[in-house]
Amino acid sequence: MVVAREVCWSVRTYAHLVVVMGSEFYDGREHRYLNYPVTDVLQMLGRAGRPGTDAVGKAVILCHTPKKEFFKKFLHEPVPVESHLDHYLHDHISAEVVTKVIENKQEAVDYLTWTFYYRRLTLNPNYYNMTGTTHRHISDHLSELIENVINDLEESKCLAVEEDGNDVSALNLGMIASYYYIRYTTIELFNSSLNEKTKIKGVLEILTSASEFDSIPIRHGEEKALRQLASHVPLSNDSMKYSDPHTKAFLLIQAHLSRIPLAGDLAMDQRAVLNDAMRLIQAMVDVMSSSGWLKPALAAMEVSQMVVQALWDSSPNLLQLPNVTPELAKECTEAGIETVFDLMDMEDEDRVKLLKMSEAKLGQVAAVCNRYPNVTLEYEVADADSVAAGESVVLNVKLERDNDGAAENVHAPYYPKEKEEGWWLLVGDPKANTLLAIKRVKLKSKAGVKLELTAPETAGKHDLTLFFMCDGYAGCDQEYEFSLDVGEAMDED
Repeated sequence: MVVAREVCWSVRTYAHLVVVMGSEFYDGREHRYLNYPVTDVLQMLGRAGRPGTDAVGKAVILCHTPKKEFFKKFLHEPVPVESHLDHYLHDHISAEVVTKVIENKQEAVDYLTWTFYYRRLTLNPNYYNMTGTTHRHISDHLSELIENVINDLEESKCLAVEEDGNDVSALNLGMIASYYYIRYTTIELFNSSLNEKTKIKGVLEILTSASEFDSIPIRHGEEKALRQLASHVPLSNDSMKYSDPHTKAFLLIQAHLSRIPLAGDLAMDQRAVLNDAMRLIQAMVDVMSSSGWLKPALAAMEVSQMVVQALWDSSPNLLQLPNVTPELAKECTEAGIETVFDLMDMEDEDRVKLLKMSEAKLGQVAAVCNRYPNVTLEYEVADADSVAAGESVVLNVKLERDNDGAAENVHAPYYPKEKEEGWWLLVGDPKANTLLAIKRVKLKSKAGVKLELTAPETAGKHDLTLFFMCDGYAGCDQEYEFSLDVGEAMDED
């Protein structure tokens, strides 16, 4: 996405619509003006004239004289359509390996022969850096391409190459990338950057460094606006590079959490960042769960709540309710009302006196409170008296929603799209910072969940915690501490 040097506008006449446009845009990363791609010019020219309304459509291109013949050539001659599959092949190959469509390198080459990329190789070999169009040239080119792609995926730990050097199989990171439809470079970044000490700030920094945000535009004059925005958000420093799209994503997501109003292009870019944020956060939770880190996983789950509700982790929970301002939330906190449950437990007269709202606004608050999840959780450790070190332990969990009816979508007016309510059930040892079991749960009214975990390797009494975490609401999470008596490991005999 880029910004035109000359703003396009339309001039309406009695018989037709005239579109006047420039031919250049400003690239914030290169700090100079560049020509529009020919395909973009053709698309904009197609806007001249309304089908069924205008008899004639005219377009005027404002450009330098030397460019006139260039545009005339492409306007009167068909533009060839080329394939860019080779630039994005890593993610496609990784997904096909996960689904076992591709199980070896030869099958990967065969996969390419069914693509548009393969058809264009012989028709325009120079475009794809080929020196010939014979069968030998094509075979060598495809084999080299697949070899490089699989080597990159192996280095990023998305797939493994067997000892014979031909068969391939998917690894956990590749499965996560395929499930959440994220780039292999992003999952590699998560795996190398996240660690057992990562906190909320680190989660936000790593999240906005994802490859999905490479294409966020830096427009002409936008660096000044980003510098001003950085002075109003809590996580910023003087070393920020404001021409970097990832810095922009970092600032935009902070503006969302701080509820700083944005307008125009910045608001549009912020929506794009938020649309990708949730699946990236869920992928981060899976990566940290695979490594067995409890506290970083909990931090990522808190970030999920923050993004949906547009709140910081230190913000009052009552700000999730409509018509509640920061000043009113502060008054409620001083009165001892800190959570939505505290507000719901108040007497009607006291609540009306505290909130000081009209009946219509109180009705809106009541409607959201009725949707706010109030879940009863019961758990039991199966065969708790005969747990041996290293053995599998089953934790039976019963969930029941106390609200009338089934769960609805999360009330999130600051989030750009509808968000379905989701939960995580996980068991861990907070002192050792180890995650023993985790499961994603969709709760409508009732649910029964079995959590399987491996008992600690050392015998004795272990204090564990069962966490029930929401991905969309803050303040409704639950924690239950329980002890697990682990005996000596049984002999293999």
